[in-house]
Amino acid sequence: MARNKHPEQTVERILDASARLFWEKGYENTSIQDILNELKDLTKGAIYHHFKCKEEIFDAIATREGERNRKYFVEVQADASLTGAEKLQEIVKRNIASDTTKRIVEAAPNLLENPKFLAIQLKQIRDVITPDFIFPIVQQGVADGSIQTDKPYELAEAIVLLIDVWLNPLILGTDTAHLAGKCELIDEFLERYHITLFDADCIRGLERFQK
Repeated sequence: MARNKHPEQTVERILDASARLFWEKGYENTSIQDILNELKDLTKGAIYHHFKCKEEIFDAIATREGERNRKYFVEVQADASLTGAEKLQEIVKRNIASDTTKRIVEAAPNLLENPKFLAIQLKQIRDVITPDFIFPIVQQGVADGSIQTDKPYELAEAIVLLIDVWLNPLILGTDTAHLAGKCELIDEFLERYHITLFDADCIRGLERFQK
């Protein structure tokens, strides 16, 4: 077989085929052989040349989808018509409404049973989401008076952890019995900082991730 002169195209094909299978069957029910069957003309060696294991493939897909989701973070950050507190609420609404977010949640494995993926998510929270997106918005809120805190970074980190960990069905399961109560408690906690994140529509939107 001739050497592949366009490895980036091969990587995209692997990710596209794997994503289709993960969305349709779920991560746990998809094997490397399934991915090979979907691609048809690639060998197992060609896949392993780019990815050491199925976990790396899923991580690459999640990273790619996350880059696509990054667009709404940037748009909200740049919206001069919103206060910092309003931007936080808008980010939550867009994230909940995102089909990309729903696809990843539906396809991903249980994070408690796959600690590598849990570690990846926590690292993303620490290294990207909090410092690059949420912290600057909290800082803006402090500057425009819509957020009251003298610990903006700590508050930004707490907000992300509450939403991406405490409300995450891949970590704490899909029971909806306490979902509304959790959202209410988060808003009660954030009220002292003049922040409200959840309304009835947001809670209904979150319920679709729990099914």
